[in-house]
Amino acid sequence: MALTDSLCAHDYVVIGGGIVGISTALHLKQQQPSSSVLLIDKESKVAKHQTGHNSGVIHAGVYYEPGSLKADFCKRGALSTIEFCQKNNIPYQQPGKLLVATSPIELQRMANLKRRCEDNGIAAKTLQSQQLRELEPNIVGLGALQIDQSGIVDYPQIAQAMAKQFQLSGGELLLSTELLGAIERPEAIELSTSQGTINTYQLICCAGLMADRLTQMLGIETNFAIVPFRGEYYQLHHRHRHIINHLIYPIPDPELPFLGVHLTPMIDGSITVGPNAVLGWKREGYGSINFSVKDSLALLSFPGFWHLGKRHFASGLIEYKNSFYKPGYLKLLNKYCPSITIDDLKPYPAGVRAQAVLNDGSLVHDFLFAESKRSLHVCNAPSPAATSAIPIGQHIAELMTKKSAAALG
Repeated sequence: MALTDSLCAHDYVVIGGGIVGISTALHLKQQQPSSSVLLIDKESKVAKHQTGHNSGVIHAGVYYEPGSLKADFCKRGALSTIEFCQKNNIPYQQPGKLLVATSPIELQRMANLKRRCEDNGIAAKTLQSQQLRELEPNIVGLGALQIDQSGIVDYPQIAQAMAKQFQLSGGELLLSTELLGAIERPEAIELSTSQGTINTYQLICCAGLMADRLTQMLGIETNFAIVPFRGEYYQLHHRHRHIINHLIYPIPDPELPFLGVHLTPMIDGSITVGPNAVLGWKREGYGSINFSVKDSLALLSFPGFWHLGKRHFASGLIEYKNSFYKPGYLKLLNKYCPSITIDDLKPYPAGVRAQAVLNDGSLVHDFLFAESKRSLHVCNAPSPAATSAIPIGQHIAELMTKKSAAALG
């Protein structure tokens, strides 16, 4: 539905060159070939942030609440991701995942995860200790849950392939373009950028770590803020490249928001360890020392931060300790892989997860959207957003098609 309004240079502008934003832009062009779609990002290349700083896992959807968007998107996304890789000659593997229980209480939690897999329609097999040892001689545990669908891939490569398809289909990609301001008028949204003024009939924001700032820019009232969690990884020494045959995960504590330190074979043959989850004081802080006055003040002035801190104070202290104390990090790994020593843990780039937190300190575990008359904002795209990117993009494009039709009606 191409517009005739002279104020609108584009039918749609998508902000965010991560895999979710690129998928959304691509699906908009596929669903509405005649529409003008512009994708902009402040970086010089796509997949610079969360998409380019993750463990590369194609998740099966083990952990997620049945009936949630997260569970649905993940299950469909895993199939779509593999299909996309096959069509575009992108390397991927499906070694499967083992969730290893190392204590009686973890065996109970494992049984609960098995039931959740059944509720979500995911094939899962319970392994006894000896069966685990036969599959993974270097891993110890009282038992394990085997998920064969889990895989590994290079998500930046997928994002780059999607961006190319988007451009070949007539979409426009504008990089090194920072959003400086936005005004929503009755007839259009005016965007002030580092490359000049851009007008659009509809705006979609897939801004990840900056999601809350873009809702504020448009004057949308929300009850959340983005709290960055830094995920620190190590890489195993190359002599351990064949130490595991599967992805190896601990059984997560359901009272904690993250999955724990795991062993992940990467698509290049290396093996990573991690991540932990440390509160970040800089939203895009990937280096060894990371602090931003602006980001820190925003965090400290957010009431939900203090409520969150009270709720997870003890576990947060442990995460911080292990961030600075390498033997503590190693101890988490040695629970199920005792042969790894501290000298085997080599430096590896960190990632930063954009976690939406409500004003009362509650973590948002599912997808969260906000909107105005002419904009739609992806406020929380939790892990496994990379796995789920294709159905998420399709879903957002469908929402925008209906939104545009309603506006014209």
